[in-house]
Amino acid sequence: QVQLVESGGGLVQPGGSLRLSCAASGSIFSIMGWYRQAPGKQRELVATITSRGSTNYADSVKGRFTISRDNAKNTVYLQMNSLKPEDTAVYYCNARRLAAITDYWGQGTQVTVSS
Repeated sequence: QVQLVESGGGLVQPGGSLRLSCAASGSIFSIMGWYRQAPGKQRELVATITSRGSTNYADSVKGRFTISRDNAKNTVYLQMNSLKPEDTAVYYCNARRLAAITDYWGQGTQVTVSS
């Protein structure tokens, strides 16, 4: 029915960059975004983007991360630059359709920032 598949995670040195991708099945989602969860911490918002292109970012990633989407491919991306060790977490893709309360989640992709 609905599947969200993330890719692009990995190990990178501080100051480096990674680009995450999340390909969703089915029809277009009104809002897509990225959340992350570090060991021992709550899952937190990283960034969201609407189907029209409006974005929202967590304060901790503003100026460093950029979220984008390709509606034709039903795919959302997260370009992560100037990565810091505190960015280390499992990153989860999230998607929601217009006027829906239900969220869909990807399996997650590990991002590790370490020298």
